[in-house]
Amino acid sequence: MKNYLPLILGMMAVTYLPRLLPLLALSDRSLHPQLKRFFLYIPYTALGALIVRGITEAPPGMKLATLAGVGVAATVSWLKGGLVSSVAAGIIAVFILLSYSF
Repeated sequence: MKNYLPLILGMMAVTYLPRLLPLLALSDRSLHPQLKRFFLYIPYTALGALIVRGITEAPPGMKLATLAGVGVAATVSWLKGGLVSSVAAGIIAVFILLSYSF
């Protein structure tokens, strides 16, 4: 394939359209309060599923560092409530634990 532009544009459209169409279809409608509450919890459940999978599939030498990072991130998230600060604190905790462990 000599010209990659049609392939890239096609992949862009296939990726973008499933995100755009629900936005356009639901932008002028009012959702039921229970449905709104359900949609509020989706990012947390997806993130939780990714975190649990990451913990269970951590390499044998990194189990303690993984659990420490999750613990620090959960504590910072509970105390401060910010996503960026909790992820950064978890990354820093894992980095320190892996760098200075003997």
